[in-house]
Amino acid sequence: MAGTAGSTFCSELNRLANGGTYPLRTAFLDDQGAANKWAGTTGLAVQGALNAKLGITDKKLFKGIGAACNALAGTTGKSPTDALRGIDS
Repeated sequence: MAGTAGSTFCSELNRLANGGTYPLRTAFLDDQGAANKWAGTTGLAVQGALNAKLGITDKKLFKGIGAACNALAGTTGKSPTDALRGIDS
């Protein structure tokens, strides 16, 4: 399931971390928690978790959040939230 128009960045990270469906609001994680859950990591900042999801572990090669989201979605030039909405997980 792809994301929903008007959803937030946090909502999309939670959807992806939850296998493609939005969890109940009471089960929502913050941006960092959801990004780490989706990436299968722990304790990383959002940028680090998204880069880990891309397979990038060298901090010198890290993409910014927007670029990482677009790379994960196979898009370019979209906002991080719009890019994540397009991922059908």
